[in-house]
Amino acid sequence: MSQASRALVHAFETGALTPERAFFLRAELAPFRDIDAEQSFRPEYLRLKNAGWSVVPRIESGAYRLGQLLLTKHKEENFANIARAWSLLAEDGTLVCSGSNDDGAASLEKQVGKAFGLDGTLSKFHCRVFWLTRADRSPPDHWRDLAALRPVGDGSWLSQPGIFSWDRIDDGSALLAKQLPADLSGHVADFGCGWGYLSREALARSPGIAKIDVIDAEHRAIEAARANVTDARASFHWLDLAQEAAPATCDAILCNPPFHAGRAAEPGLGQTVIAAAARALRPGGRFYMVANRGLPYEPLLKANFTSFETLADNNKFRVSRAIR
Repeated sequence: MSQASRALVHAFETGALTPERAFFLRAELAPFRDIDAEQSFRPEYLRLKNAGWSVVPRIESGAYRLGQLLLTKHKEENFANIARAWSLLAEDGTLVCSGSNDDGAASLEKQVGKAFGLDGTLSKFHCRVFWLTRADRSPPDHWRDLAALRPVGDGSWLSQPGIFSWDRIDDGSALLAKQLPADLSGHVADFGCGWGYLSREALARSPGIAKIDVIDAEHRAIEAARANVTDARASFHWLDLAQEAAPATCDAILCNPPFHAGRAAEPGLGQTVIAAAARALRPGGRFYMVANRGLPYEPLLKANFTSFETLADNNKFRVSRAIR
């Protein structure tokens, strides 16, 4: 349980807030009861489900008396989640938000207070908890816009906060796309698809692709990818490849998962995805991956594939091709 969850629990235990039937957005395991949980990140979703929680990737509607939201470090995602949470509340319902000071919760508290007015605040465990009542004030238009798919890039793509590189084509993905050949064929997969950029690029370049599995652990990414990749050859899968098998054996796999940036202390993430790709490829199948060039993935490629080579290196990202 995160410090933000502990602070949220503390607010109820001290009597500052009254427990009742509620929704919980960005939910994680906590000693709450009789609650409707929303968790779009597959590993956390599975953890909640296995613990017996009532959990869905997205709560579509409701008129709840109480809503709870764990804040993230991303300002736009928080704006979007607050706007969504507002829409799920009954009139005069209460929304309780909790986040870490290190992630900017204090600054967000001031912005929310300016937009709505606050009923109360609490500081605990280096976190901020604040709550407000749904009344006649609505979220700013910009916040509501962020809560739905919206155009990004050249305008032909749709995305939303909460997805890796949600508002632009990631530099690593762009570099990998330039290296994709025109002869991909058979069954292909996109591991960590984000909002579908690489899948759509691969389908446009390689008419020989018979099917592509578009896979991500973030449900919001799958929603965006469905909107962006309309080719009939694409199928979409909300999966955690660290603990769930790929849908099929593949002839080629593309991979630009978000673990490549700022996660040098977590090499296990790269190892997990590389090993999953090796398991999902047929003998002779090709694996195309872009990663931060400072991360030590070459030994992992050597251990899991018969051969590999560097296709591009721009001093920030490295594109590798490995053969199963």
